[in-house]
Amino acid sequence: MTSIPKDFLLGAATAAYQIEGAVDEDNRGPSIWDVFSHTPERTRNGDTGDVACDHYHRYQEDIALMKQMGLSSYRFSLAWTRLFPTGSGTLNEAGLDFYRRLVDGLLEAGVQPAATLYHWDLPQALMQQGGWTNRETADRFADYAHTVFKSLADLVPMYITLNEPWCSSVLGHLFGEHAPGLKDLGATLAASHNLLRAHGLAVQAFRDEHLKSSKIGLTNILTNIEPASDKPDDLAAAAKADAVLNRWFLDPVFRGSYPALLESFGIDKLVQPGDLESISQPIDFLGVNYYQTNIIRANPADPLLGAALDQPRGPRTAMDWGIAPEGLRSLLNMLQRDYPELPIYITESGAAFDDHVVDGIVQDPKRIEYIKGHLREVLRARQDGVDVRGYFVWSLLDNFEWAFGYDKRFGLIYVDYKTQDRIWKDSAKWYQEIIQTRQL
Repeated sequence: MTSIPKDFLLGAATAAYQIEGAVDEDNRGPSIWDVFSHTPERTRNGDTGDVACDHYHRYQEDIALMKQMGLSSYRFSLAWTRLFPTGSGTLNEAGLDFYRRLVDGLLEAGVQPAATLYHWDLPQALMQQGGWTNRETADRFADYAHTVFKSLADLVPMYITLNEPWCSSVLGHLFGEHAPGLKDLGATLAASHNLLRAHGLAVQAFRDEHLKSSKIGLTNILTNIEPASDKPDDLAAAAKADAVLNRWFLDPVFRGSYPALLESFGIDKLVQPGDLESISQPIDFLGVNYYQTNIIRANPADPLLGAALDQPRGPRTAMDWGIAPEGLRSLLNMLQRDYPELPIYITESGAAFDDHVVDGIVQDPKRIEYIKGHLREVLRARQDGVDVRGYFVWSLLDNFEWAFGYDKRFGLIYVDYKTQDRIWKDSAKWYQEIIQTRQL
């Protein structure tokens, strides 16, 4: 048995568009995901987040679940379009009031709020002005962020500026798999730089509020990279993959520069005086979302990186992602070695499996083993000397899994989307026991 320190956060995470529903209520404006999901053939089965888990109306029920589970912390995101339906202008008090009620309810339940300001749902009105390819979008984000900091202040101990800007940039602007569904390298580079600028401007807005007991950080999706062999071509391909998958959104924040590979793509042409200084100002913690280890081999036929990405052999999740918990420990040690020492939180870790309700019970032993294995590797990284302070399971609830619609279930809690009933999976009961006993 491994003991879990009392001050180590054991939480769960969600995102606004994936769970809230109520997309037309209380003056909420449309986001790029409303438009994308309503576009034919963009999502599995044409699914949308119109209703999702109906969390907007059922948040009190969901807080009760968190309290019963014993969560140390709950990571959620705010929908920008609830506060500013067109991305800027007059504050929509009804939207802000929802998050005030949510935060108050969490605090009353003894659950620490962790608020993400941007989890991919850009206001559609800003998209019509160029979205993240427009430098002014970063300024509008800073205004929105400043409103949140002034309104919620120290009630929220942890603020996260952006969730996975790599996905917003690359999946949304290069591969077209996520909103806004573009396939353009130039747009990808511009979006990535402006997202990082938005992060920097939001950090400055946070500092301007001089909050005494709140911290601010950034969440990146990061991948453990392993070369397929020690051959020079494989090592070079792995270095390129690492630059694109990891260091693209680490180096500007912690080193004030982009990787050389990104400069060869032309990202340096987008940088204006003061940008990198703003992006690289100190933050209080780094959020890490980990799902995969990639084994990299040279592939001259690949036009972008000259690399091919393979998954480790062995069991896979319903997303067809290889399960490699030891890669999380390796990744954390890389961060400790290559970047300034900083508190780290695993802000997402979890897996989709094919869950079914049988006689009111959802048995999901694979998820239990998945979480157990990853949490154990996080604790081992702590023993290695990495300052990692918490672990958030993705996700608290089954939800709208972006382009996969409702086919993929990541939750600790099973959601019957027809009735909105919440059913504890065995993994939720197991996690509750882990939280209570602090023994793994």
